[in-house]
Amino acid sequence: MKTLVLGGYGNFGARICRALAQDAGIELVVGGRDLDRATSFAQSLGGGARGMRIDVQSSDLAQSLRDVGAELVIHTAGPFQDQDYRVPHAAAAACAHYIDLADGRRFVCDFPTALDATFRNAGRVAVSGASTVPALSSAVVDHLTAGWRDIRRIDICIAPAQGAPRGEATLAGVLAYCGAPIRIWQNGRWVERLGWARPTKVAFARMKPRRGALCDIPDLELFPARYAGVQSVMFRAALEVGFTQQAFAFLAFLRRIGLLPAPHRLAALLHATGGVFDAFGTALGGMVVRVEGIDAQGAAARRAWHIAADDNHGPEIPCMAAILLARRLGRGGALPLGAQACAGLLALSEFDPEFARWGMVTVVVDEASR
Repeated sequence: MKTLVLGGYGNFGARICRALAQDAGIELVVGGRDLDRATSFAQSLGGGARGMRIDVQSSDLAQSLRDVGAELVIHTAGPFQDQDYRVPHAAAAACAHYIDLADGRRFVCDFPTALDATFRNAGRVAVSGASTVPALSSAVVDHLTAGWRDIRRIDICIAPAQGAPRGEATLAGVLAYCGAPIRIWQNGRWVERLGWARPTKVAFARMKPRRGALCDIPDLELFPARYAGVQSVMFRAALEVGFTQQAFAFLAFLRRIGLLPAPHRLAALLHATGGVFDAFGTALGGMVVRVEGIDAQGAAARRAWHIAADDNHGPEIPCMAAILLARRLGRGGALPLGAQACAGLLALSEFDPEFARWGMVTVVVDEASR
């Protein structure tokens, strides 16, 4: 399957390309606006990979996809918070499957309504949010609550290592909702809370506790609909260096009082200076998913799934779902036709070989018995 990775030499795109370059079911094309960088990176991968110049903003994007013969387009060129659907529309017009790593709430949540008919008519698959959220997060919740009678609460926190490589686009996406009101499902009703404000202590299995703050992700909207009866869904991000977490909280405060209306414009500056704090952190990052509810025997249950990633390998996790889905398609495996958010398409067991590849440790803890 000829697979074009848009943003293929970027922070996440490069990781996906490295994973797919040697796959017998994939003919890899590295796409980006800089032909020299795309070609040079493709040549470093071997396996017949090649580079091409392509601009997702181009008016003839669909024709470019046809010209290269793309059968699958993997879109990694974020941030997705302010993007429209021109790339998936172009993929459908070129009769190609489509996968993206979007974590923008509106982009992912509105994706099926906007594009399902288009991809069904093309006889192709389109998947949005093939990343840590909601692809991995939904797989974890499904695993932890298998057989349960009722799910009451879902609480997720991602804790990146301070030293892990950071992309400017990812930082811009995070800053977009810093201090902005975020609609969340709490105690069985919709309420608004401010992004990155009021950090809360979160415990992890292999890491010291950190203070995590609310971030706007698709799960906050998808999970109340996916898990009938759930009363609360929360997602936080917990930075390793306390000063940086407090700095984000301060930016949220400035936005709330009207002194910083567009925090995302600081992305380039913060990306350039963020390395100053690396000496105060480590190479260990992780994630925890906690669920509460009623188990198969009718007893109150509380379980947690933890993952820890050493050696700054944490950024591999957001790439895993797209890699797994691409391999499935490349080997002739089935996925539902049409457009869907990436919730429930992968089982947690499918991620296990990828976790092992990077030496990541996972554990499930029964917190109700503690």
